[in-house]
Amino acid sequence: MYINNNSMAANVANTLSSHYSNLATSTQRLSSGLRINSAADDAAGLAIRELMRADIAALHQGVRNANDAISLIQTADGALGIIDEKLVRMKELAEQAATGTYDSTQRLMIESEYQAMASEITRIADSTDFNGIHLLNGNLSGATHNGTGMTSTGKLKVHFGPDNSSMEDYYYIQIGTSTASALGVGNQGETTNKAYTVSTQHAAQQALEGINDAIVSKDKIRAHLGALQNRLENTISNLTIQAENLQASESRISDVDVATEMTNFVRNQILTQSAVAMLSQANSMPQMAMQLIG
Repeated sequence: MYINNNSMAANVANTLSSHYSNLATSTQRLSSGLRINSAADDAAGLAIRELMRADIAALHQGVRNANDAISLIQTADGALGIIDEKLVRMKELAEQAATGTYDSTQRLMIESEYQAMASEITRIADSTDFNGIHLLNGNLSGATHNGTGMTSTGKLKVHFGPDNSSMEDYYYIQIGTSTASALGVGNQGETTNKAYTVSTQHAAQQALEGINDAIVSKDKIRAHLGALQNRLENTISNLTIQAENLQASESRISDVDVATEMTNFVRNQILTQSAVAMLSQANSMPQMAMQLIG
């Protein structure tokens, strides 16, 4: 028996410290719901988790970006629907002016409304914007995108992926110009345009062909926008599934298994209580030496 050194108590104290540390870890995991609360828990797992969390956040924002792009497309398509109404009215006026039952005075009255419709088409094209971005005045008709300045130019780049690969993370929205001059109707364009005027019977007959061409040009723009909207909707579905799968993967790496950890908690709790009891006994061992001295 020794009085100066109680190696039994020291050994039990070390065991108690280990059990208490494990109990603290289990308590932290159960209270936070995370298996990895610091790099010490799993350094590699922490690195993978943080990269996954960054991608998940980017994918969720990508979904919002794609939804914003759909709203932009719908804004442009709605304006083109109004332009379509104006073109239909212009063709109706051209048909009216093309017949010989009207004299020059009456045909000039028709011409006045015809040109007013053309002016309204240009006004709609110039005023249609989404968040300050003009959509139909040629602002997005450029073949080359340039985003190096404070204001991007050319076709609009919709970014939805977590990286910067043209195959996976973005594509472009290009919208043709829809002003009256671009469509070739009204006196705002070239005098050689077939739909320049309906002031004469011959010009009105030519305008019927020109307006048909304008309607086809406008319909091509709308068809392109419709295809882009469908593509964006499919992209959103894919992004949502991708984010969901990444979230599940991140959960398997980071989240605690409550059933397993609760078992560890109870085990460590019992071992800690047992070590405390044994430390009390070990501390009382040197007192037995006093019986021999006494």
